[in-house]
Amino acid sequence: MTGFQLGKKLGKADSRAALNKFQMRKKLLKATNVATLAAVVVATVSAGQAQAGVIGFDDLPESKIAIDNGYAGLNWHNFYYLNTSTYEYNPSGYANGTVSGSNVAYNAFANPAAVSIDSGAFNFNSVYLTGAWNDDLDILVEGFLDGELKYSREVTVDTNDPEEFQFNFLGIDFLRFTSLNSGTPAGYQGRGSHFVMDNFNYNTTKSVPEPLTILGSLTAGSFGLALHRKYKRKE
Repeated sequence: MTGFQLGKKLGKADSRAALNKFQMRKKLLKATNVATLAAVVVATVSAGQAQAGVIGFDDLPESKIAIDNGYAGLNWHNFYYLNTSTYEYNPSGYANGTVSGSNVAYNAFANPAAVSIDSGAFNFNSVYLTGAWNDDLDILVEGFLDGELKYSREVTVDTNDPEEFQFNFLGIDFLRFTSLNSGTPAGYQGRGSHFVMDNFNYNTTKSVPEPLTILGSLTAGSFGLALHRKYKRKE
């Protein structure tokens, strides 16, 4: 088995582990929410709090490499980012794939990468994708809800220009990107089935309960802490 094949195999294993860990965390949050509602003595009013927009990754700090969980209200698994202005004298799909600003995201080590949300769901509307080093790069994009596959689509990209793909994956909580093959080297100095991502278009709706009584808050907090400890032991 070559190093590249081993890396792809490990990437798939990490992707499955990320999905399983994400499902466990969501179950914990759901159980905590149930406890919270049960503990509230007075009526609870739910207010919708929507998040929407296009993520261009240009507001991320220069000192970071991996995208931190919580950025734009989402969690990021194996997504890194870079400033393409440093590639001015080193041509590649990274610079070619820049749509807005100078930052782009990419799948680290050419392994599967994912985006998820802890509470509620989100709609994945569209995104710009480009091959970093290889033309004819196939990318499998999958949308999950509660661990079940809802959407699946395969797209093909090259290194010359970013291409916008409309997905319209509605009501998902886990979105996974997987490079299916190495494609054809485009003649750049680098190699690998990395892809470039920019202008991630999405929207979410979360339900925020208000107000909580003191008794409800204390009860829910105690129950949530117990569940969190149980979850950490399982990990």
